[in-house]
Amino acid sequence: MPMITVKYSVPKARPGLCKEVAKAVNKLSTDFLKKNPTLTAVVIDEVAADRWFIGNKSLAEHELAAFWLEIRIVESTNTREQKSDFIAAAFARMCELVGPLHDESYVLVNEVPGDAYGHSGVTQNERYFKGRLAPVRAA
Repeated sequence: MPMITVKYSVPKARPGLCKEVAKAVNKLSTDFLKKNPTLTAVVIDEVAADRWFIGNKSLAEHELAAFWLEIRIVESTNTREQKSDFIAAAFARMCELVGPLHDESYVLVNEVPGDAYGHSGVTQNERYFKGRLAPVRAA
């Protein structure tokens, strides 16, 4: 049940890019972090290149694209290697989609405690414990 937020900026707007980015980051979370794509929410914001600044110069002046991707997951559900691979793959995929990228483009894997994160009004810890305590059904 990850929540993914992506902000990106490109020198030239391209119709349909927002949906491509949403699909790509959902697939990355599935492929690298083993998250369920049907429970993954994605929010995309496209920022005008003249409103994104790096080193006091806008991306329009840099003539490059950039992005910020944050994924929120429950702590300890992924290994260090999985997170590292996700970050590398996300950077590469975003470069394909919106690049060439300014190096100051970021991916943040935000791990939160299971008792402080949930959906449908239920924390992830509650889901985990309910699943662990559910009666075993005979085959």
